[in-house]
Amino acid sequence: MYQNAFCCKEPHFQHATFQMLILTSNSRVAYNQTMKADRDTIFKALGDPTRRLMLDELSERNEQTLYELTARLIMKHGLSISRQAIAKHLAVLEDAGLVQSRKKGKFRVLIFNNEPLKHLLKKWIE
Repeated sequence: MYQNAFCCKEPHFQHATFQMLILTSNSRVAYNQTMKADRDTIFKALGDPTRRLMLDELSERNEQTLYELTARLIMKHGLSISRQAIAKHLAVLEDAGLVQSRKKGKFRVLIFNNEPLKHLLKKWIE
């Protein structure tokens, strides 16, 4: 069934991430496997309450820096969490495509991307 499998490094993430690409003779099978992996990644990202709080904060006030997001989580929700721990959670959210980051002046800002959620729910709603 599988003709070839290889890994590619995605440079747009701040940390090293690898995505397994499976090439098959049937493109529909490859598409379904990719979609399943995407869904699993999204559900894994949403499975943690801290990551859900982070998405809530970014949906209320988009384009926050890591420092701003950390301060809001600590003050507003009473979390005792370090910036390093939040950065690890952000890596999971970025892998799922739910958070994007871009440089804005001297700082890197975090942006909530709800498109993966829309595509995920679209199949169930229609």
